[in-house]
Amino acid sequence: MNTYFHPFVIPFSLGVLFLFATLIFKYVRWYLGLTSDEKLLIRKSLFTVKSLKAVKECFTECLLHLKIYKVNLRLGYMHMSLAFGWFLLILVGQLETATYLANDFVPLYVHVFFRYFFPIAPEGVVHNIDYAPLMDALLLIILISVGLAMTKRLKSKLLGMKKTTRHTLGDRLALSSLWLIFPARLLAESATCGAHGGGSFLTSSVGDLMANICPVDMIELPLWWLYSIVLGIFMVSLPFSRYLHIFAEIPHIFLKNYGVRAKNEKSTVDDFQIAACSRCGICIDPCQMQSSAGVNNMQSVYFLRDCRQGTLEYKTADNCLMCGRCEQRCPVGIDLNTIRLNRRQGTLLRLGTNPYSYANQLDTSSGSGKVGYFAGCMTSLSPRILHSMDRIFESARENVWNADRDGGICCGRPLMLAGDIDGARKMMQMNTELFRKHQIETLVTSCPICLKVFKEEYNLQGIRVLHHSEYILELISQGRLSVKNNGNLVTYHDPCELGRGSGIYAAPREVIEAVASLREADEHSEHSLCCGSSLANTVIGTPQAYKIASDAAACFESTGAQTLITSCPLCKKAFAKVSQIPVKDLSELVCESLICK
Repeated sequence: MNTYFHPFVIPFSLGVLFLFATLIFKYVRWYLGLTSDEKLLIRKSLFTVKSLKAVKECFTECLLHLKIYKVNLRLGYMHMSLAFGWFLLILVGQLETATYLANDFVPLYVHVFFRYFFPIAPEGVVHNIDYAPLMDALLLIILISVGLAMTKRLKSKLLGMKKTTRHTLGDRLALSSLWLIFPARLLAESATCGAHGGGSFLTSSVGDLMANICPVDMIELPLWWLYSIVLGIFMVSLPFSRYLHIFAEIPHIFLKNYGVRAKNEKSTVDDFQIAACSRCGICIDPCQMQSSAGVNNMQSVYFLRDCRQGTLEYKTADNCLMCGRCEQRCPVGIDLNTIRLNRRQGTLLRLGTNPYSYANQLDTSSGSGKVGYFAGCMTSLSPRILHSMDRIFESARENVWNADRDGGICCGRPLMLAGDIDGARKMMQMNTELFRKHQIETLVTSCPICLKVFKEEYNLQGIRVLHHSEYILELISQGRLSVKNNGNLVTYHDPCELGRGSGIYAAPREVIEAVASLREADEHSEHSLCCGSSLANTVIGTPQAYKIASDAAACFESTGAQTLITSCPLCKKAFAKVSQIPVKDLSELVCESLICK
């Protein structure tokens, strides 16, 4: 076996050793912090089709960045050309080394600095493939992507972004070294080509140019030192910068495909997800806290950054609408809202061991029937919605048990959004016992906030949980509710917890189309705007909330519709304060279209 070595490879080699030692330490610590159920799920899923799906997603998202392409073509090309281009540069470099050295085992650095050790093919080596043109082409593609990355930092609008991420000192160090890696490689390989020949259209041309203006044999070695040093700096800084995502995104994708997701319990799943954030900044533009309220320091990219660095402050964790617009755009699929909820638990002021004990025997329910109606706190403050639901139940001849018509226990979601998970669990248990006691089979609610917590956090096995939009559609489809289409032109707002939170988009629209004419706003369905009155935000002031609601209302008013329809009592109240057109709940629209039998 031949030995290839030069001292300039030391910075790179030490950087690689440090990087992998740090990664192994992090991965082992995070894995050990998973719950026993999560570890069991990993073992059961490892040798299944789920792993194949994860491999496919790693290729499409870690290398090709297809989800970023769907959001922004220019940004997608920038990320793809750098990630996939570098991957191909490594892969083709490995093939080139294998072709030249056959079965010889060589250290990793030989592949990286191949052009130094083999400026031209050694005598006696016969091969049919000239890798130099392909290697030059890949290097050129990566250099273009580096140029685009620089442009994004200086003039983000040219790449279709209104805002870009503000980086820490460690991020800037890693970013600067990354930007230098490929120009340094071009100069080093070109100097070798200028001194010894070889190369292809890029390195050979640049090498000839360098040979005409300076003694390339004197600058060749310093340039290889430069290339090795910037590689080493990048490797050492990577685990402490946003570029940790390069390696953390892969286990995150596998865990996600195995069904191991962030949830409200102590686990290091959050750590895998937090590290998988590349701080690409895609979550910034859709954030209404930034675009309408002018708050620029709490977006998910900064929240995750502070979580990773251990510098998270309560105002960053709490000053969020948790509307899900950023989570819907996240190309990595991080459970942003759940992680934020988990971090809020550490900032909450505790009120005692059990401040909700007064509700243990509380049962103010009324009526009887297999269908239970849980109006929710905000619906109880919206008499028109309550009246409309009464009319709908009556027209359908439905016997209804009212859980909270005369007062009752909150669903627990507001407490959960504030970070009081223990208090929320106590309320959930009380409500569950109440539902079981009255033996209901279907639970209907007008509040998407209640709906989400009933479906995701309650143990209501055997009880169907429906939003009133789903229930009304069911009544119409079964012919139990007779309605007429008044031809009114309306637009529809998808509440955050109902749409992005619960995936219910079709039911409200089908109901609307039965009684009116729908005109969609530019921002609708999964891209729908938040009303600004989210119970999740415990920091925002009233003027900022009004500004968010006003900007969102203007989007709906621009449709030319006569009425703004929503399916959330909280959203209705928020928009009613600022909208230039009438605002109604879906149940009110249906109530106005009832045909009395």
